[in-house]
Amino acid sequence: MVVLALLVPSLMLGVILMLGRYEDFVLPPREAEPEPGDRPAGGLSR
Repeated sequence: MVVLALLVPSLMLGVILMLGRYEDFVLPPREAEPEPGDRPAGGLSR
């Protein structure tokens, strides 16, 4: 029972980390968001 109590959380952590890596490979890369300095300062742009 002690081994099970130590094994289950580590397996769950491993699954969560593997899903994160899988998501990086499957999803398309995000487009670069413009930096705050790249946008014109002020209100409405015309």
